[in-house]
Amino acid sequence: MRVLGVDPGLTRCGVGVVDGVAGRPLTMRAVGVVRTPADAELGHRLVAIERGIEQWLDEHDPEVLAVERVFSQHNVRTVMGTAQASAVAMLCASRRGIPVALHTPSEVKAAVTGNGRADKAQVGAMVTRLLRLDAPPKPADAADALALAICHIWRAPAQNRLQQAVATQNRLQQAAALHASRTSTAQSAQKGRTA
Repeated sequence: MRVLGVDPGLTRCGVGVVDGVAGRPLTMRAVGVVRTPADAELGHRLVAIERGIEQWLDEHDPEVLAVERVFSQHNVRTVMGTAQASAVAMLCASRRGIPVALHTPSEVKAAVTGNGRADKAQVGAMVTRLLRLDAPPKPADAADALALAICHIWRAPAQNRLQQAVATQNRLQQAAALHASRTSTAQSAQKGRTA
């Protein structure tokens, strides 16, 4: 599985591509950052992020895009910029029919380090170790993007099994409801004939 991880941000949007499957050694294919000038107009910054993400999609042809799920913190301005960059990445992938997976920061930290409250240095150190790199990717946004890709590769099999189980349960419930409806209709029709 090839996953493009995206750590969204308006100034620095981390991107990283990892190949692998759960339970086997992983391989980093590329890592970097899509940058935009902080003093540029918001619309121009979003277009720059779109172009950067499109270039990464063209060059690396991922099967899945893993994006950090944006959640509200104390700094609303930062959250808004992160959400906007996240939406651009999701749009780029969806336009191409590439599935998008969202992972919370604590899910990513727990998957990579075993601790959902790990700091950036711990995440960078584990990414370096897991991908057998000489040094942690810089800036931290790049390491976070790789961590997102690793998290998705490791979590995807369990998530797929859970989704399949839920889909099967839904189908069974729909079939049972349909059967009950048909039985009720047949019983009503039978009563009407005997009356």
